[in-house]
Amino acid sequence: MKPVYYSLAILFLIFTTSCDETQRVINTAGNVQLNGNYTINEVKGKSYTPKGLVMAFDALNKGISVTTECNNMFGTYTLDLYVINFSEMASTKMYCEGKMDAEQEIGSALSETGSYTLDAGVLKLFSKNDRSLLLTATKVRETNEN
Repeated sequence: MKPVYYSLAILFLIFTTSCDETQRVINTAGNVQLNGNYTINEVKGKSYTPKGLVMAFDALNKGISVTTECNNMFGTYTLDLYVINFSEMASTKMYCEGKMDAEQEIGSALSETGSYTLDAGVLKLFSKNDRSLLLTATKVRETNEN
């Protein structure tokens, strides 16, 4: 029921504001929708399930962090509808024998990303050059423990 109210509120805002305001509302909605943790399943056609690779989006600060088997990466992102761009990612620099392939592939995929889709909790990142699929991740469902 809540998604219906949120959708109606967004539509109301879109129809009652100027073009610049409309763009801000759309971008804010996209950031809120993207916010959260995602388990990375596949990068450039290679399966990484169940490696425990996690990508986290922070909508408030437009930040992204990635936890791999060895190092952590972090940076920022910008959204414009379904266009997404990531800043150059910073990373810790530990060496872990046989566990660094995933982080190199993820860093490469993020630098090549130009657009995304988020459907039913599945995030897909696409190449800005040829729209090929670069990365697939599944949103981690938050549990409410009261």
